[in-house]
Amino acid sequence: MSDPKSEAFCGLGCAPIGNLYTEVAEADAQATVTAALEAGIRFFDTAPHYGAGLSEQRLGRALEGFPRDGIVIATKVGRAVVDDGGRIVESGRVGSDTIFDGSRDGVLRSLEGSLTRLRTDRVDLLYLHDPPDVDEALRSTIPALHALKAQGMVRAIGVGMVWTEPLTRFVREAPIDVVMEAGRLTLLDRRADETLLPAARVAGVGVVAAGVLNSGVLADPDGSPYFDYFPASGEIVARAKAMQELCAQHGIELRHAAARYPLQHEGIEAVVVGARTAAEVNDWVLGLEAPIPDELWHLLEAAA
Repeated sequence: MSDPKSEAFCGLGCAPIGNLYTEVAEADAQATVTAALEAGIRFFDTAPHYGAGLSEQRLGRALEGFPRDGIVIATKVGRAVVDDGGRIVESGRVGSDTIFDGSRDGVLRSLEGSLTRLRTDRVDLLYLHDPPDVDEALRSTIPALHALKAQGMVRAIGVGMVWTEPLTRFVREAPIDVVMEAGRLTLLDRRADETLLPAARVAGVGVVAAGVLNSGVLADPDGSPYFDYFPASGEIVARAKAMQELCAQHGIELRHAAARYPLQHEGIEAVVVGARTAAEVNDWVLGLEAPIPDELWHLLEAAA
């Protein structure tokens, strides 16, 4: 596997600048993206679902003026902004004012709105976002994504979900380029390694790992005890704290090990980590440089 410290493996997750959990000031959103660019990060992941278009809008403003060919932008279709056409509903909540629409026309409308908000003429990677019906998506939505790729509006297509079973079906049954798994290849949850990663390797489908902090408990078990968007159980918090202690014994921050963990697996093309401030970006980049001994990886595996 290539050096996990390479910027090619690092993506900025832009849900936080769409006001995920906490409202983010416009200046802080701009500074977050700028810090990522200054650190050499060139892969940015967003979606209409993140703040009902706010994340895309802020990312587009922050990237304006940067050479388009020098960055990779990923966004999603499926969760469309209500009354789309580039309009922004500054709702402050992920998912507010979005509806699921996986139809061909819905996909086209969603992408057109995203291009407007992102201030670009193309998307490098377009995911289908959390489809509720795999069979229907295979019949109608995936062909619509292929048509957009054939027209040159997107360079690669894929599916992004939390759950590994439907993702594995897409890998095996749909001619796609990439899947994004969220929170299922982490220090606390290894389900993606059971069937999804082996299936992706066989099919030649790339895998992007997101949700690597499991909503916060792997960043700070005491200060942010959340797992998969909900308060973490006592058992999960205890496991995270045990891992935190192991990391401390080796001079490593738990959040840094958590962000690096997916890159220990064959077939992972990128890790996406969200940030809402420049300081969080700089901390994450610093963590990419921290040497993590094999002994610690073995101990963390055993602690799972």
